[in-house]
Amino acid sequence: MRFLHPEFLWLLALLPLLAILRGRRSAAPALVFSSTSIAAVLAEGRKTGPGGIIAALRLLGLGFLILAFARPQLGNTTTEIEASGIDILLAVDVSGSMEALDFTLKGKSANRLDVVKSVMHTFIMERPNDRIGLLAFSGRPYMVSPLTLDHDWLVQRLDSLSIGMIEDGTAIGSAIGSGLNRLRDRDAKSRIMILLTDGMNNAGTVPPLVAAEAAETLGIKVYTIGAGTRGEAPMPVKDRFGRKRLMRVRVDIDDETLGQVAEMTGGRYFRATDTKSLEKVYQEINTMETTTRNIKKFENYRELYSWFVFAALFFLGIEIMLGRRRLP
Repeated sequence: MRFLHPEFLWLLALLPLLAILRGRRSAAPALVFSSTSIAAVLAEGRKTGPGGIIAALRLLGLGFLILAFARPQLGNTTTEIEASGIDILLAVDVSGSMEALDFTLKGKSANRLDVVKSVMHTFIMERPNDRIGLLAFSGRPYMVSPLTLDHDWLVQRLDSLSIGMIEDGTAIGSAIGSGLNRLRDRDAKSRIMILLTDGMNNAGTVPPLVAAEAAETLGIKVYTIGAGTRGEAPMPVKDRFGRKRLMRVRVDIDDETLGQVAEMTGGRYFRATDTKSLEKVYQEINTMETTTRNIKKFENYRELYSWFVFAALFFLGIEIMLGRRRLP
């Protein structure tokens, strides 16, 4: 329900004021008569009525009349949002090396996967009209979420990612191949994959460049991201007593292969060495892969003001009738 002219509703605020003013005016002076017979004579023929009820009816009538002027309408609005036609598959490395603490999150040191999940969350929320899927990989690929427009559910699946959820390793080629199987039969206008890793291909049965050739054939663009500092990064490890301590480990990312995969498919290779540069990477991809949003809105409203006019006339009519009655 809505009011076409809601500015009239401000007049309702005057009704309590009118009630207060009437209450003050209704106080009558007391007269002292030497005999009750005189008062009885004066009362004959005087029009009286239940004043409080009459005043209430008058205020109700005025209230409904004001509501009628505000033009109440009852109806519904239907909004249809058409998806952009872009399908995006996010492929995330969850191998043990993603536990390296060379990134920051909210001003504190954080491992790579936690930061990647935070940045991806923002990326997903900024593309409400795209079908987005999620694939995790380490020693083998694992489809976490198929392509979907239910981004709230997708974010829940993203939050569930953890290091060690799949046997260790870095199967980049197999991850690309698995992602292609999810994208190949889609009728989207554009199909892209965004693959993030912090290592080199050392597992799986599909070489990365062979998978890139298949992506090129299918017309699927692959953006690749190498995440991690250059040189060495702090890594939490357990000693023989089960205590955790930090060690400096060498970072090995196959920049050349990742760059070739992106170039072959029409994508682009990015290197992210800290949280800020990783955020910029996803922002840049978000800008390059623009999306459209088509909205169709249908409205259907029924006028209700006549019912409020009838209610106002009803209460005002009763008020007039009671005001004309003579008490015995």
